Amino acid sequence: MERFAFSLGFASLLLVAASASAERYIENSDRFPGWRGELPAEPGFRPNQSQPQGTPDTSVGFGELGQEEWRGEVIELSWTPRAFLYKGFLSDAECQHFIDKAKPGMTKSTVVDNETGKSVDSTVRTSTGTFFNRGEDEVVRRIEKRIAQVSHIPVENGEGIQILHYVNGQKYEPHHDFFHDKVNALPENGGQRVATVLMYLTTVEEGGETVFPSSPSKVSGPEWSDCAKKGLAVKTTRGDALLFFGLKPDGETDASSLHGSCPTTKGEKWSATKWMHVGPFGQSADTQKAGWGACVDGDTRCEQWAAKGECQKNPKYMLSSCRKACKTCKEEGPPDTAAS
Repeated sequence: MERFAFSLGFASLLLVAASASAERYIENSDRFPGWRGELPAEPGFRPNQSQPQGTPDTSVGFGELGQEEWRGEVIELSWTPRAFLYKGFLSDAECQHFIDKAKPGMTKSTVVDNETGKSVDSTVRTSTGTFFNRGEDEVVRRIEKRIAQVSHIPVENGEGIQILHYVNGQKYEPHHDFFHDKVNALPENGGQRVATVLMYLTTVEEGGETVFPSSPSKVSGPEWSDCAKKGLAVKTTRGDALLFFGLKPDGETDASSLHGSCPTTKGEKWSATKWMHVGPFGQSADTQKAGWGACVDGDTRCEQWAAKGECQKNPKYMLSSCRKACKTCKEEGPPDTAAS
């Protein structure tokens, strides 16, 4: 009996030692690089104290631990196409900054010709719009960095942000954001567009939804316009951002990413669009070394193209890659990105 008691006691000591060893291993192990001991929140945790007691936190954070670029609710809308809604992605001040900055430069919107790749007028698109240069000011840089964080696509792969304004029934018929022509999708132009982030700067009273008519999902109900009911649709709500992909994970174009802007029948619709490519867009190696947003040209032929009016005819490419020739910047070096 004494031998049994001794054996039992010895076994207990071994278990305690093993447990302590395991705890030290978990504490000291580098099995999870970057993990600093964070644990899931307890049920009912409410970072936003305006939420009712017992409401779980469903927010997602993006950026370095403790220095997140953005945290908020992400809604999985669809996998055909791949589409996600980021609630409250922009603040009211950021939305208003975009609108106020864009108003003086608004012109009739154009579309890309499928054969030539040039920008042309079309009844398909009846909005007005303007472009911001990439990294144009502190607010633009901050939001472009935020977009890069949530999309996992580098800042340098993005085009300049486009601001659009719809009113009095203006619309944009269903279209694809990926290019059908060979010129714009060339590697030297950043390759094909892979994804789009559409940011809503106002809340529309009636209409103005973003609709995906080729999606197998359909919305229904009196709150949606007849246009929106043709497919998966998203309401235009100030501060929200829609991320969707025009390419599939294997690099093939996704036909289900066909989308349009339903007629805005009551109120005004302001939106900001960021198109992103598979590679760096609109800058040569020399331009990238100078820092994105620097007042330089990305091609030796920019002055020649600008003289022929390409800054107005093909703004999508020219205003990002030929900033100096198109006179859309001042030669005062790369912008201060410390606040971005």
